Amino acid sequence: MNLYLSPEESLPDVVARCNEEADGRYRIVYNQLPRDADGQREQMVRRLAAEDTGLDVLGLDVTWIPEFAEAGWIEEWTGENREEAVRDVLPGPLETAIWDDKVYGAPKNTNIQLMWYDERITPEPPATWSELIETAERLREEGEPYRVLFTGAQYEGLVVFFNSLVASTGGQLLSEDGTEAVVDEGVVEALEILRDLATSGITSPSLSNQQEDEIRLAFQGGGGAFQFNWPFVYASYAQERPDDLEHIRWARYPTVEEGDESRATAGGYNLAVSSYSEHKPEAFEAALCLRSAESQKYQALLSGLPPSIETVYDDETPLDPDRPADPETNPTMADEYPPRETIREALAEAAVRPLTPVYQNLSTVTAKILSPPSAIDPEATADELREELDAALQSQGVLP
Repeated sequence: MNLYLSPEESLPDVVARCNEEADGRYRIVYNQLPRDADGQREQMVRRLAAEDTGLDVLGLDVTWIPEFAEAGWIEEWTGENREEAVRDVLPGPLETAIWDDKVYGAPKNTNIQLMWYDERITPEPPATWSELIETAERLREEGEPYRVLFTGAQYEGLVVFFNSLVASTGGQLLSEDGTEAVVDEGVVEALEILRDLATSGITSPSLSNQQEDEIRLAFQGGGGAFQFNWPFVYASYAQERPDDLEHIRWARYPTVEEGDESRATAGGYNLAVSSYSEHKPEAFEAALCLRSAESQKYQALLSGLPPSIETVYDDETPLDPDRPADPETNPTMADEYPPRETIREALAEAAVRPLTPVYQNLSTVTAKILSPPSAIDPEATADELREELDAALQSQGVLP
């Protein structure tokens, strides 16, 4: 049973357990795809376009379900499989698994970015984007770490950050049916925030080259006061800087206006079954095991991956329920996953990237227009986005 998914440190253990539970009915082989999303998609798309029967279970980024479903590459989840795949799944992650009112993926893990900071530098997190900029400027004057670190390179990470700003302003990039560009005043306001962040002298000189791991390492090395990043930050700190972990804090994204709700963009992976698999019943069964509540809890505790199943957040049993709980050797979610409540709160208001079969086109165009963020002219950039997104929506082709 060939599983194709991005590299995940704790996933081999999950695969081994599922193989043991299968008791010889199937054996999952974990084929690691490249770390970058573009590389993952390209490998799978090329093989699916060739109707390769060697792919069974596919780990799809949350933005790929519409494209793969429209192309006929993945199977619909029906009957008992569907019921199990959607049970207790948080609304945001579930939305990413549905296309044309049909379920095409089982949410494996979700993801959402938080604002990370060090309480020794900033005892309380800034509430709004303007307060964030003011705080960073004050810290710079005081000679403290001050930089605001976010994914500013020309890739999907910049699009995710921008989408969160747009959602927080109440803006809209596309029409409700996803067929035409809207790019309203909320988008212009989001562009103003992004430009202000990039031109206030509080970002890294390497902003236009920074991706998730670069900003994580910069923050761990004392190169910033705030970073906007996924929850793997906590697990990385626990492993690499355990002495500093007690001082690391997290909060939801700042709001545009005080009293508003911020909305960060949901990420994560859905497990889909290839239309060309020669073992579809077993593939559905294997996928359900790989993303079960037990599997999601294990990966949350070991790798910091946020569960898509809501009940996992309330699970008080230790990693090994047959042994007494111990923070060091047999932890619970409370021991090893302190950000879980903030993550769940953020997911309750999560923004979802536009669901469209041509999302890849939209993302490529948006990243190019926004890069570098310091060159943004809000009104002119909004006009360019509207024109180029409309053009991208007319393209129905996918990478062969």
